[in-house]
Amino acid sequence: MMRILLIALAACSASAFVPASRGFGSTKVFSSAALSGDDFEGIDMERILGTKKFKKQIKKFQRIAKNKVKAADQEAVKASNRETHLAASAGSNDEAAATGLKLLICGAPAAGKGTQCAFIKEKFGVVHLSTGDMLRAAVAAETEVGKQAKDFMESGKLVPDEVIIGIVKDRLDEDDCKSKGWLLDGFPRTEAQAQALADAGITGDCFIMLNVPDSDLVERVVGRRTDPVTGEIYHMTFSPPSDPEVLARLEQRSDDTEEKVKVRLEQYHANVDAVKGSYTDISVEIVGTGKPDEVFKAIDAAVSAKVSA
Repeated sequence: MMRILLIALAACSASAFVPASRGFGSTKVFSSAALSGDDFEGIDMERILGTKKFKKQIKKFQRIAKNKVKAADQEAVKASNRETHLAASAGSNDEAAATGLKLLICGAPAAGKGTQCAFIKEKFGVVHLSTGDMLRAAVAAETEVGKQAKDFMESGKLVPDEVIIGIVKDRLDEDDCKSKGWLLDGFPRTEAQAQALADAGITGDCFIMLNVPDSDLVERVVGRRTDPVTGEIYHMTFSPPSDPEVLARLEQRSDDTEEKVKVRLEQYHANVDAVKGSYTDISVEIVGTGKPDEVFKAIDAAVSAKVSA
């Protein structure tokens, strides 16, 4: 019987020890609401356990109750802090959209620009722009500079900087870029292009430099494979497909070899310092070797600090 009573007592919360109005005159009798079962209704716990043990148990459960209240208060503070953080983050998004941030991002092949551009677009609400997309859109729309670009492309020639700058300038003058702001992805690539942008009056709020060691870049490119059926991109080391059938049909791009990627990296390094030098006042250096979300946290903090400075 004593063991049953002790189990019942341990199952109760501190709030269960509420004095009843009946019993042995000293308010130590408990109702069925205080205990977990109806079998203990009206039992004088102090008489059964003894005054010393009874008071000890009371203090124990009061301490538990106090700790629960304290933990609840701490959780409420944490929840409040989370809400404040989310509100501030939303506010920064609204402010970015209202002011129309002008961002540029630069990085070597396979540095992760595409992934980070998606994060930046989502966070700041800017229009993501690449020269390839802008060229194709201008040609399809048959704009004046689009027609010029088409002539060079159809003759197998490189589109000159002045035509590309014209296409970029026209695109940045469109309403969505004016209201939302923009993100130039991988452009300018040379000092001449950077100067041409400046001459056209195109300036930015932040120039993001995504840095990854060449050895990591070579590994990323050489291990990259594409599923010709779905278009999904895998990596033989970091993200191989689990389906043997998919694995068997993966293809490697002809330029995703170590020899060719090294040539592309040489071209990149030949121009990147000059491009970076054109944006000294607004540039931020980001280490791009971490996980994508960790890299973006660094970008987010750097952009916010640069814009608010």
